[in-house]
Amino acid sequence: MATLFLDRAQLELRVDGEALALYEGGERRGTVPMKLLERVVIQGRQTRLESGVLGRLGEFGATTLIMSPRAHRRLALVLGPKHNDAGIRIAQVHRLMDDAFCLAWSRDLVQAKLHRQLRLLNRAVLARPDVRRALTGASESLGRIQVELSDGEVNIVRLRGLEGAAARASFQGLTALFAPSLNFTGRNRRPPRDPVNACLSLAYTLLHFDAVRAAHVAGLDPLIGFYHRPSIGRESLASDLIEPMRPVIDEWVWALFRNEVLRVSHFSQDGDACLLGKAGRQRFYEHWEARSTAHRRWLRARCSKLARYLRDEGRQWLESPFEEA
Repeated sequence: MATLFLDRAQLELRVDGEALALYEGGERRGTVPMKLLERVVIQGRQTRLESGVLGRLGEFGATTLIMSPRAHRRLALVLGPKHNDAGIRIAQVHRLMDDAFCLAWSRDLVQAKLHRQLRLLNRAVLARPDVRRALTGASESLGRIQVELSDGEVNIVRLRGLEGAAARASFQGLTALFAPSLNFTGRNRRPPRDPVNACLSLAYTLLHFDAVRAAHVAGLDPLIGFYHRPSIGRESLASDLIEPMRPVIDEWVWALFRNEVLRVSHFSQDGDACLLGKAGRQRFYEHWEARSTAHRRWLRARCSKLARYLRDEGRQWLESPFEEA
């Protein structure tokens, strides 16, 4: 199963039986069998869709992400058919009210994220001994946070504070890895102001998209999170799921610039916003699809495990299908 990235101006999508037909300037450019697609990402300007395209993609289980043509942010998300086991979602909401469950879930996520942050910094020291001091200082800060996190008395408020401190320490170390010409001094967004943050924002958006899809396919409600509490307009469970994977993405973005897959010339400045151009996006998406298998497998496994747990708990609230109304 594959991802189709559509990043061309004035592209038109039509349904052709069980295939998606692509037209450019009125001329047919090719077709893609819908049964081969898991996800479609549309970022091209003035992309037109024939009536029924999104519905037909949904029938085949493909999820469609529509992104701003310039900014690296989501405009719309169209999921496929819903899972039919209501017990999973009932139990999910029930567990949202369980403070002990939410704290255990959240600690597990933050500990996994901290472990990967430390692993990234240790790898970076081996690759860049010339900036050892900055990387070692960040590692020492994370080590102290890890010790405090092991305290059984940590509550959810303190846990969030420790996770935020770890993120700041990690990025402070990572700034030493990037060339001065990239102007990367730490994490910023809305809008991202430098090439590194532009790539981080785009990658986090795509990772979150994969997490929403994995939760939906497993029968979970992507809106109901346990660490990120439910909030209007946010898939909080997906936000939970991607936390341990953020350091993996950070390392991948570092590799894009270290290996010169992306260069400063691939970016432009629009006011405060740094934008990744079309040639850069093509390279980005090619490498993203090649590296995404691992994190998608992890997300599927994590969602399946949670869904199995909640399914068993949720059965008590379901009416037997053999009972008469």
